[in-house]
Amino acid sequence: MSTVTRASLAEHIYTQVGLSRNESASLLEAVLESVAATLQAGSPVKISGFGTFSVRQKGRRVGRNPKTGLEVPILPRSVLVFRPSQVLKARVNGQEPTGEDDAA
Repeated sequence: MSTVTRASLAEHIYTQVGLSRNESASLLEAVLESVAATLQAGSPVKISGFGTFSVRQKGRRVGRNPKTGLEVPILPRSVLVFRPSQVLKARVNGQEPTGEDDAA
């Protein structure tokens, strides 16, 4: 099993779509930049049949240093959340997709 990288995605676009390698890399970068900008603006990104990326706000809470046991405040922050679609879940589990897409 190998890791999927930007280079491997660009190469796949090159072989499947027929664009030049430079055009394939530029297309991939444009798509990733668009996804990142949308998430940065706080809007969710839904890719049908794949899943939904969204930004969730986590509030301030009190944590504990496991080494010393002292309470430490954890500041509010934004976290990226991915919810896979039912189609993706079925594929990962080796099942036939039901044809229904996840509404989330």
